[in-house]
Amino acid sequence: MFDDRTDAGEQLATRLREEDVEADLVVGIPRGALPVARPVADALDVPLDIVAAKKMGAPDNPEYAIGAAAPDGSAWLNEDAIDRLGVSEEYVDAERERAADTAREKEETYREGEPEPVAGRRVVIVDDGVATGATMTASVRRLRNAGADSVVVAVPVGPPRTLDRLRGEADAVVALQEPERFQAVGQFYRSFGQVSDEEARAYLRD
Repeated sequence: MFDDRTDAGEQLATRLREEDVEADLVVGIPRGALPVARPVADALDVPLDIVAAKKMGAPDNPEYAIGAAAPDGSAWLNEDAIDRLGVSEEYVDAERERAADTAREKEETYREGEPEPVAGRRVVIVDDGVATGATMTASVRRLRNAGADSVVVAVPVGPPRTLDRLRGEADAVVALQEPERFQAVGQFYRSFGQVSDEEARAYLRD
């Protein structure tokens, strides 16, 4: 159990240093990742930036993820769910474009100034936890497409099945906890309040 996101970030930073993970850049998925990512970036002594992705919702249940997309169109599609629900290709394409536009707006909201370059750099991507891993997968693919030299996923907690799938996407995955019984990320935090837009921007300015 983590006290809050900052506590989780400090523990994650310690683990990354213990495992000798080297990085040139840390990126967090806004907003919840930023209190976790800030201690990681500070411990590794590298800049902190963001990478955004947005969940793609099912036609009759927008909360159910059929995938996720990043601003450049990089995406992960839950093919099993798409087939099971009979989602049309036209819907998937439109939802992917909508999600990419929303993710682009997110980045513009939180980032002040130019984005940190990714090409040729070793990147650690942080979130406060993963459940389905949809947005994390889309974000990893975006970093790959931008020319990252390596991508390491670093999270405080996530279910084993999701983390195993992410190991097929990233160069490495570092997770502090991999509980078999997993319902939601927030159950592993004593304090898991929402991070405001202003707080998110403040973490990026530190």
